[in-house]
Amino acid sequence: MAAIHLILASASPRRRALVALLGYPFTVVVSGADEDEHLSAPPADYVRHTARAKAEAVAAALPPAPPATRRILIAADTTVALEGAILGKPATPDEARAMLLALRGRDHDVFTAACVLSLDDGRRQEAVHHAVVTMRDYTPAEIDAYIATGDPLDKAGAYGIQHPFNPVARLSGCYLGVMGLSLCDLLPLLRALDVGDRIDPAALVDAHRGVLHTNVASAGEL
Repeated sequence: MAAIHLILASASPRRRALVALLGYPFTVVVSGADEDEHLSAPPADYVRHTARAKAEAVAAALPPAPPATRRILIAADTTVALEGAILGKPATPDEARAMLLALRGRDHDVFTAACVLSLDDGRRQEAVHHAVVTMRDYTPAEIDAYIATGDPLDKAGAYGIQHPFNPVARLSGCYLGVMGLSLCDLLPLLRALDVGDRIDPAALVDAHRGVLHTNVASAGEL
């Protein structure tokens, strides 16, 4: 039986830590796909198309698989939408501040798509997770202190749910989906491609509490 090796089409350290929980060796390959191509689409369609584009870009660039190896490619994309308008990653601290002020004390939507490709036979599975997030009424001083950490600048909507800034008051949906990759959605996609579960249930529970075990020994980059 061929050994399963996962390929993560993302540079995100959060997604890397989540994929590590799956229990398979994996490699990180950044896609370079155009993430703005479908910005005019509704948010759920936008993340689905972008995750698929990331997967296809990486699949097209990979060398042949090593002997007796079955490669499974995982791509994901997350966006924040406020009243239907997509909030991407802020380019500047001022943009981050404007986003955080717009979100403060309000509900918004977070959409995270997962696209999984079985590279040996071309099968594909996809899902989009939708969460509703209510932000707390943080102060301008808290916003400034958070921006000073640099964390908002690589996050859709200018925040990370897991950061000690603790921006979220309530969440309806998967915590890990808001973080960037819903394992609740990913595991059924992998099962549909005949990839069995190796995840430690206790580690999965910890991840949903915001505790990620990051001692990843079996990951590399191409």
